[in-house]
Amino acid sequence: MKYDYLIVGAGLFGAVFAQEAKKKGKKCLVVERRNHIAGNVYCEEIHGIQVHRYGAHIFHTSDRKIWDYICRFAEFNHYINSPVARYKDELYNLPFNMNTFSRMWGIATPGEAQDIIASQIADLGITEPKNLEEQALSLVGRDVYEKLIKGYTEKQWGRDCRDLPAFIIKRLPLRFTYDNNYFNDRFQGIPIGGYTRLVERLLDGTEVRLNVDYLEHRGELDPLADKIIYTGMIDQFYDYELGVLQYRSVRFETEELDMENFQGNAVVNYTEREVPYTRIIEHKHFEFGKQPTTIISREYSSEWKRGDEPYYPVNDARNNALYEQYREKAQSGTKVVFGGRLGGYKYYDMDKVIAAALELCDSELRQEEGK
Repeated sequence: MKYDYLIVGAGLFGAVFAQEAKKKGKKCLVVERRNHIAGNVYCEEIHGIQVHRYGAHIFHTSDRKIWDYICRFAEFNHYINSPVARYKDELYNLPFNMNTFSRMWGIATPGEAQDIIASQIADLGITEPKNLEEQALSLVGRDVYEKLIKGYTEKQWGRDCRDLPAFIIKRLPLRFTYDNNYFNDRFQGIPIGGYTRLVERLLDGTEVRLNVDYLEHRGELDPLADKIIYTGMIDQFYDYELGVLQYRSVRFETEELDMENFQGNAVVNYTEREVPYTRIIEHKHFEFGKQPTTIISREYSSEWKRGDEPYYPVNDARNNALYEQYREKAQSGTKVVFGGRLGGYKYYDMDKVIAAALELCDSELRQEEGK
């Protein structure tokens, strides 16, 4: 059987592309190396709780077109992302806002908070930040940095903040309002019933083969389609021949607890360096669950090595230059198109993934029409 497109990866990018190509009369085959669809937004239902197996995913966008598009495949609840940061026995609201500053300094007005931050920044006398620590200090002052940024960032990157480049933190938004909504986007929520159901609807009518590792079977898979949409790691596709791109990975410890409510919030960040995990997710709170038990996941950031799950591209100068070499190599061919977070070596929010998939599909089909 011949297909117009072989789509490697049943995540959000591949599923959106498959949906749009199908609507235009194209025949697609999706292959996925895991035993489930939905990629890293996969949710597994346990005792009525949608467990985000690969970390918390909150959909948010200011793009009305993308919001209207995705709402055709799922109904979203009214979840607002309002994480809490825990430093020792102190609890702070995120993002940095007046609730944070009031708790930290015992003040009540924006003017008081601005004066304290400005004074701390002035005392440091940093004019040209040489590393991430100096960059953060020059933006938020010592108190916010020491309690809420330093330890968390060092766990996230596995390095001392003084050994990390300044460009990683280009800005740290400070809100001088009592507003705990992490995102500024107009639209926000979680699909009722989880992301897996959403991706199922996107893939409805498209053939999907699970437990199929494309790289192990490319000799038999490639001839099946006129073109390949590849959403895996671009360097792995080329057998790392130009070098290995770096990632940060995440390890999860998930457990069910015999209690209704463990931490009272979906996301609690642990900002002390001494606490080994970066945060705890309590999954039921994404959907306002009332189940008698609860499920939590502790997240541990780690250095990526071959065989690990890649999560966050390390987009420093060295890795970006290497990716550009792979991208140029990819452009020299005509059958394979790379997309998504791993194919493009770029961290994407979900709305940007959808937008990129829609754009690629539109471009591909216009090329087909022009032939």
